[in-house]
Amino acid sequence: MDMGQAWCWLHKKTKAFLWTTVVETLTVAVVFGLAGCTAVGPDYEEPASSAPGAWHTELSPGLAATALGGKELTEWWAISNDPLLTDLIAQAVSTNLDLRQAQAKVREARARRGISQAGQFPSIDASGSTSRSKGSESTGGGATRNAFAMGFDAGWEVDIFGGVRRAVEAADADIGASQEALHGVLVTLTAEVALNYLDTRTLQARLAVAEANLALQQQTLELTEARFQAGLVNELALQQARYNLENSRAQIPGLRSSLEGAKNRLAVLTGRIPGSVHELLAQTAAIPSVPLMVAVGIPAETLRQRPDIRRAERQLAAQTARIGVASADLYPKFRLLGSIGLESLKSAELFKAASETWRLGPSVSWNIFDAGAIRQNIEVQSAIQEQYLFAYEAAVLAALEEVENGLTAYGEEQLRRARLVAAVAAARQAHGLAINQYEAGLVDFTTVLEAQRSLLSFEDQLVSSDGTVTANLIRLYKALGGGWVVPETPELPEKRMIDHEQP
Repeated sequence: MDMGQAWCWLHKKTKAFLWTTVVETLTVAVVFGLAGCTAVGPDYEEPASSAPGAWHTELSPGLAATALGGKELTEWWAISNDPLLTDLIAQAVSTNLDLRQAQAKVREARARRGISQAGQFPSIDASGSTSRSKGSESTGGGATRNAFAMGFDAGWEVDIFGGVRRAVEAADADIGASQEALHGVLVTLTAEVALNYLDTRTLQARLAVAEANLALQQQTLELTEARFQAGLVNELALQQARYNLENSRAQIPGLRSSLEGAKNRLAVLTGRIPGSVHELLAQTAAIPSVPLMVAVGIPAETLRQRPDIRRAERQLAAQTARIGVASADLYPKFRLLGSIGLESLKSAELFKAASETWRLGPSVSWNIFDAGAIRQNIEVQSAIQEQYLFAYEAAVLAALEEVENGLTAYGEEQLRRARLVAAVAAARQAHGLAINQYEAGLVDFTTVLEAQRSLLSFEDQLVSSDGTVTANLIRLYKALGGGWVVPETPELPEKRMIDHEQP
């Protein structure tokens, strides 16, 4: 038999060996697997929803308990009609490092699922060896011998009691949990980009207010200096005008520092080094406004939408399956083991039919006594499942709390803003009257000083409130789970995938 014929023979023998293994495995499965139609351990049941029928907080004007859907929730930032904000969020989704890390974890979970699934199939190993040995001459066996061997070893554990199936079930749920973690990063990321962009625009507006009031106070100081030179006011009024001006100047460095921090944070969120977005944000723009009407849905919709709740549910499902994995250790394990190969003392005879060797047969193992370790492991897994159940219930309560607080904050800040609009109008009128009466000598400088302080304070508060109203809406959308798409399948939405590599 030449080399080619030998390999052909070995190939045919291997196929016959594998088919024999399959047949015997199926036979074992039929004989012992009638009770294995259902895997051991508890079957998972999704927790019943505990969401109330409506929000406890009375919805303020501009909020409606209508159904959520479409881009209103999944791409809520579009309501601002701010192209730069939309571009920044798109850049963050493409390059943010936290998102890349979460996506890598999805790939890890899928690979681990493949490892678990591999346990359902036989394993085959190829081996080959050659050796030369010499016995002891003192025992009369001092001859030198050669040995040659090659072949295949196969093993297959029949998953009669479902331990492997439960492991695959747990791995599937782990994939879902990792996907929901990715969705949670998306929700947080889009909200953080929008909030820092909003901080940038709000701080720019506050700087503009401070600089405008600084110009007014500079004019007042010049007027007071002229009146002091003319002997119409004393030095006290002059110094009051000066410290009022310097106090306003002292506020500007803090605003600039905060503005720099917001811009740098935006750069990092978009995966860039600090300072990379300064040029984009150099031009001052208006604070993004809120729509006239915002749909907030009902509590049950929020619980279905929020990734943190969906992740907690998948983690509970995975841990439930792991109880079955632990329970399978209570039962015997059935395996089919076999090998086929060639063995010879001479290399020239290795590929001859006479060198054929094979071994095939089932095996069973059963842990009869382990001092209760298996049952304690089942108890461990059950206790962990209970922890995940409590974590799920806590996530539901935290979500409802976050939305309720968001609804209140959004409504109350709009009321506060309306009062500040009236206060600013009155402060501007009062400032004009105070200046006119001061120039006419009807009031002292203290009246002007108080009017200018009030005007700066109210205008700054109004601009801050404009930003807070929009910020509260962003936080409300985040609490509602906005910023990602609920997929119809376990796969990730393609529109949300990172460009460099899809999971």
